[in-house]
Amino acid sequence: MNSRTKIGFIGLGKMGEGFTRRFAASGFDVVGYDIDRGKLEAAASWGVTAAASPLDVARAADLIMICVVSTQAVEEVMLGAGGLAEIGQVQGKTVVDFSTTDLETTKRLAAELARRCGIAFVDAPVSGGPGAAEEGRLAIMAGGDEAVVEAVRPVMNTVASRFTRMGGVGAGQATKLVNQALVLSNYVVIAESVSLGKRLGIDVAKIPEALGTGYAGGNLLNDLLPRMVAQDYAPRGYARQVLKDLDLLGETAKKLKLAMPMAAEATTLYRLLLAQDKGELDGAAILTLLEGSDG
Repeated sequence: MNSRTKIGFIGLGKMGEGFTRRFAASGFDVVGYDIDRGKLEAAASWGVTAAASPLDVARAADLIMICVVSTQAVEEVMLGAGGLAEIGQVQGKTVVDFSTTDLETTKRLAAELARRCGIAFVDAPVSGGPGAAEEGRLAIMAGGDEAVVEAVRPVMNTVASRFTRMGGVGAGQATKLVNQALVLSNYVVIAESVSLGKRLGIDVAKIPEALGTGYAGGNLLNDLLPRMVAQDYAPRGYARQVLKDLDLLGETAKKLKLAMPMAAEATTLYRLLLAQDKGELDGAAILTLLEGSDG
């Protein structure tokens, strides 16, 4: 697959916008769909051709991408009325799902799509926000048949600085759970550190500079701490999505009989944050819960 590959994109929210802007700017022909008509109309301004349904996307595109908010939404896109599976048996099409979804459901949907349509599937959740997608610097963790993953790699390299096959279908989602355990627990740790630094009277904004070459340095600290210091809670992603991912992590840990106390504590705190009607803020707004501010 190359720049002549026609891309179909389902889900034009913040991440979908970043993806499709990048693909369109890179010369790909992109056809898109979203249940929100306003998002679909907005995408026309950066070169996305509107489709009437996921099925219409599947008919028009060689490579079909999904980036929606939940496992249930992915299932509806694939198997629901007007969904991808209604295309029937076809040759040469592949679905790449960037969504963060339940691992076992991902495997079931991939198998069902193969059975009904002969369409190949790659689960490819991402790390990095909409800006990283638009700038081509996402980390993408992929699960799928090796030949299928390698076939889509040239297109994925348009949006990713790192695209890693982790194993068969489902391995991408498994790796994303590990990513979320690392990242989302650290949202809370960074918020605690910001509060500590403020109470101690230091210039917290200098923390990334001061600690950047030590063990505390890293991409998340550099991105998240300045936004917390500035009280910038405009959503790159939503706090409600953070809780959704933490709940997925908790459900998986329960099935595995695995203790994950740090992730469990982060889940409780984000549930409290949403109880304060802050689900539409960025996940960085967890600081407001710790400091008792209104965000």
